[in-house]
Amino acid sequence: MRKVTRIERCFADLKSRGRKGFIAYVTGGDPSPRETEEIVLSLEDAGVDIVELGVPFSDPLADGPVNQAAAERALAAGTTFARLLETVARIRARSNIPILFFSYLNPLLAHGFEREVRRSARAGVDGFLILDLPVEESASYHRVMQRAGLNHICLVAPTSTDERIRRIVETATGFVYCVSREGVTGMQRAVQEGAPMLVERTRRYTDLPVALGFGVSTPAQARAVAGFADAVVVGSAIVQRFHDAGRTARGRRDAARWVRGLVRAVKEV
Repeated sequence: MRKVTRIERCFADLKSRGRKGFIAYVTGGDPSPRETEEIVLSLEDAGVDIVELGVPFSDPLADGPVNQAAAERALAAGTTFARLLETVARIRARSNIPILFFSYLNPLLAHGFEREVRRSARAGVDGFLILDLPVEESASYHRVMQRAGLNHICLVAPTSTDERIRRIVETATGFVYCVSREGVTGMQRAVQEGAPMLVERTRRYTDLPVALGFGVSTPAQARAVAGFADAVVVGSAIVQRFHDAGRTARGRRDAARWVRGLVRAVKEV
């Protein structure tokens, strides 16, 4: 029998309490691997349910300027996949918060996909969201993640047809991630009008929790998304907040306090 992941336990607990989830994205290794550990723990203290840890990559085509800059800082700080796994292992010594790796395919292929997935599972990673892995090519990779006991989180885009959504969610485990808009990650002034319909269309084909992200950056937006999705994902706004707050314990506390306001908006729904 397959072991239940931390991500799955988290969503089961949220459902039992009638609560919505908050998922925070930060780039692993920004501003350094050691400081990433403290940032993740501060996010947990702020009430975040799941952390998406971005694997820095030199060519992040799906990311906007904020996350591209974060990846550049992480790589300049000497972040490698191996060092990121060490960071996760240190977090695991202090926390049981679910951790999802948000990655492009190339960093996982560099030293062998199966090898890296197994190493990730041993370090304490709970799943992967691979941005540039289309459903048509995902079967063999999905099986590797499944054997390692990790969740395979899949993206559904606004342009996805109903048939494509059905195919995508058939391979997903843990939860499904709906993208609120076309284009790259980044903050926006308002949640796209079609976002609720995208979540509704996705729910027709799966019983998995459905999260929505890309562009959510204010408490009002987070509250609005929590009104129709099972979880809210905030990334660029959090990355920028921690960067602007500075590389000190006080700066991290200030940034985490701001994140707590986003979390509170979601939990009030």
